[in-house]
Amino acid sequence: MEVQQQFCQRKSIAVQSWGENPWVYSESAVKLTHDNTGARYLHVARDDSNNLFSVQFRTTPMDSTGVPHILEHTVLCGSEKYPCRDPFFKMLNRSLSTFMNAFTASDYTMYPFSTQNGKDFQNLLSVYLDAVFFPCLRELDFWQEGWRLEHENPTDPNAPLVFKGVVFNEMKGAFTDNERLYAQHLQNKLYPDHTYSVVSGGEPLDIPELSWEQLKQFHATHYHPSNARFFTYGDLPLEQHLKQIQEEALSRFQRTEPQTAVPPQTHWSNPREHHVTCGPDSLAPDPSKQNTVCVSYLLGDITDTFEAFTLNLLSSLMVSGPNSPFYKALIEAKIGTDFSSVVGFDGSTKEASFSVGLQGIAEKDIETVKEIIFQTVNEIIANGFEEERIEALLHKIEIQMKHQSTSFGLSLASYIATCWNHDGDPVEVLKISDKVTRFRQCLQDNPHFLQEKVKLYFKDNPHRLTLSMSPDESYFEKQTKAEDEKLKQKVSALSEEDKKLIYEKGLQLMAAQSATQDASCLPALKVSDIQPTIPFTPVEMGKAGEVPVQYCAQPTNGMVYFRAMCSLNTLPEDLKIYVPLFCNVITKLGCGVMDYRQQSQQIELKTGGMSVSPQIIPDATDLDMYEQGVLLTSSSLERNVPDMMRLWSEIINTACFDDEERLRVLVMMSAQELANGIPDSGHTYAMIRAARNLTPAGDLQETFDGMDQVKLMKRIAEMSNLTPILRKFPRIKKHLFNPENMRCAVNATPQMMSEASLEVEKLMNLIARKKKERKHVRPNIIEKPLDPLVGSSFSPGSGPSRKLISDPTFKPCQMKTYFQLPFPVNYVSECIRAVPFADQDYASLQILARLMTAKFLHGEIREKGGAYGGGARMGQGGLFAFYSYRDPNSITTLTAFRKGVEWAKAGKFTQQDIDEAKLSVFSAVDAPIAPSNKGISQFLNGIPDEMKQKHREQLFAVTHKSLVEVANKYLGIGQSTCGLAILGPPNESINKNPSWVVR
Repeated sequence: MEVQQQFCQRKSIAVQSWGENPWVYSESAVKLTHDNTGARYLHVARDDSNNLFSVQFRTTPMDSTGVPHILEHTVLCGSEKYPCRDPFFKMLNRSLSTFMNAFTASDYTMYPFSTQNGKDFQNLLSVYLDAVFFPCLRELDFWQEGWRLEHENPTDPNAPLVFKGVVFNEMKGAFTDNERLYAQHLQNKLYPDHTYSVVSGGEPLDIPELSWEQLKQFHATHYHPSNARFFTYGDLPLEQHLKQIQEEALSRFQRTEPQTAVPPQTHWSNPREHHVTCGPDSLAPDPSKQNTVCVSYLLGDITDTFEAFTLNLLSSLMVSGPNSPFYKALIEAKIGTDFSSVVGFDGSTKEASFSVGLQGIAEKDIETVKEIIFQTVNEIIANGFEEERIEALLHKIEIQMKHQSTSFGLSLASYIATCWNHDGDPVEVLKISDKVTRFRQCLQDNPHFLQEKVKLYFKDNPHRLTLSMSPDESYFEKQTKAEDEKLKQKVSALSEEDKKLIYEKGLQLMAAQSATQDASCLPALKVSDIQPTIPFTPVEMGKAGEVPVQYCAQPTNGMVYFRAMCSLNTLPEDLKIYVPLFCNVITKLGCGVMDYRQQSQQIELKTGGMSVSPQIIPDATDLDMYEQGVLLTSSSLERNVPDMMRLWSEIINTACFDDEERLRVLVMMSAQELANGIPDSGHTYAMIRAARNLTPAGDLQETFDGMDQVKLMKRIAEMSNLTPILRKFPRIKKHLFNPENMRCAVNATPQMMSEASLEVEKLMNLIARKKKERKHVRPNIIEKPLDPLVGSSFSPGSGPSRKLISDPTFKPCQMKTYFQLPFPVNYVSECIRAVPFADQDYASLQILARLMTAKFLHGEIREKGGAYGGGARMGQGGLFAFYSYRDPNSITTLTAFRKGVEWAKAGKFTQQDIDEAKLSVFSAVDAPIAPSNKGISQFLNGIPDEMKQKHREQLFAVTHKSLVEVANKYLGIGQSTCGLAILGPPNESINKNPSWVVR
């Protein structure tokens, strides 16, 4: 073929096998180089319909203006063949993609997408190729996505000038996250010589130094096929991909010699120390302990794939889990709350690094932590590692290789990215079982193999950085002041002519953002391309003793997946708030004769992990009904199922609740993790709080997953005596782990089912039945059949059922809550009580949410408002939610939500808009489901395939008329109850408004 001649084939190779079993499915890789341009290509062929494409460029900035990040945003704003504004966001609604995104790393930028539809793959490939190689890079797009000076109110020339821009606000938000800030400083200071010494995403105060010309120049030098690596994966033919890439992109280029290589970091002859500051954390478990210190070591080149594999394993042995030496020495010393935000092996740079340290420590303990680290390194060199721990780690790798995820292609693309980016061999990276064999051989040949590595890379390595970070009460003030100074400096340099131009350009940008977009140039699937029916997943109902069990036979590749749902209905109300903590610690406190270290070792040796999580499951037919419980989840290789069940029986029957010191360690880690998670998940916390008073399940959701839980964990972390908390756990356990309140699910291969069912039966027989009949705490319990096909013939007590809480007296009410936090950005939400999943209006509201996001809210909140994200979604709990993320505005955004409702009520959208929203909704509805998760929506949510199919038909049937009707019926002011919540910086107008509760 003509195309094959453009690419010379280097190597075709079977990539992976584990012992006798092929790795998941058989898989082979083809590695090519393009003759004319030198572009590199890797194709992994595999029997997987979720096909993936990715192109990555080595992007090595030499300043912190964020040029690769702003370029990543701007190339997606229109291209030669697709000149409409924002084709990337528009394709989200014209495709059935299972994934679409772009990432800026420290030294590469990657553009991946995946889809299960062959025509869609070609459409997306065309848009992606044109975007990266032939973007418009218009000045207006640079202003919108990067940064601009603009009047606070663009229509008022007398309003003050301010900085605006999507990336500018995104990075301001990103650096409110102290973990992210610390990681950035660490990288910049460990690799001070070249591209890693700058902030590739952009330092907010450096971003305004970037010019449009510099952006275009960076594209010209970095986004060239000679600097590109293409990756495809799945079951579509390689020939077609090569032909399309050649014709639509590569045929227009000649080879260049890109000057983008990263030179090795010069190794230091002496260790270095640095100190940085950050903002205080108002939710820190102990306000007097907010320091972080960490020691980082520069390791070897990432392209030596076996050395990198060995160091990654070594890192896990040193820091992972309660049996690791650093966990024992640092975490259990209880001088900090958790490991530092950067811990363990980091292979994301040309030369890898290893870091270890603590966060949540007092300033006086910084020296102690450093001493413990050096002492622990010496102890590892002297003592090595137990053989059983090494086996547990290799077992973990075996499980990772057998477990089938639905985004396997994306995982591969990310896994090979760094090594390939620095001219390493991506196929070598994928040969994991070869490396395991070699690793075992090295240990056999030299029992001190790992200790010698520790000596070489940690004890005798002078390229070592110790970085400490402490809070500064005036940190955010200083940031604001520095931004004001920068602004003043920019504004004072402007002539009257410049100011006039800024005003005109502001109006111009606003007009462009408000103009109706013609997207007809973009390729699109049609609604008729969507499969009309879903394939049904067969499940069988059985029993283990009296406990109902759902069996789902699937090609799980030698894995067995077990779940057990345990009801909370008999649990006294005063214990409910402690359920998330109970779930977090129940598998980590030890059980029977095993202490927590031995238990952890057994879990790693015999399973793919064991976890317990709180569940609030809204009913599909009634907004005022829900199921409450906890879900036990675990997996194991087929040969280890008896061990997995034995471990569950020991946890359920003989969990240890007497080690206060161990609980304190777990509480501190949990409280720290929750506090650290707010900058990334602020919009989720806002939505949960806004929904709190709208349904009976909403209040429990806030208790389990909202800001209430964050604050509770902070209070528990501050307690000097945790015995009262420990005493609650046996009471909780007694109510939860009772066969009368349980149901189980097993996913395994057909051959394994009879053995698995015997093991489940043994487990259920081992769980002690409670003598006394427990009264349900709430009187209104509604029983629904587990087997949905039983239908109207079901009567309570006549067969396996789900027991739901019903609250017929519930009255929704409006609440407006403002959480004042030390962030420079807001997270805003409004939630409206609507209808449950099975209601025919649900489908219309689901389409409407997508329609409003794509056609109205994206423009208002992101493009005009400068927030990183925002939109609407219809949740399974029957609530219609608006949200924004890392948003410079708050009240303006609430106004945008209301304007969106008026827009929807007026029906200002076309049939094409509706079809696009349907495509977008179906791409989520039809997302691939892994064998481990098949049948689970029926088991957990009581939503069988028949109900899903009916919902599918309702989605197809949505019309312009039904959309306008639901907008008027549910979303107008007064028609329904709504709740509002904002997390953000102090806000004068809200503080003065008595209708808001300020927390």
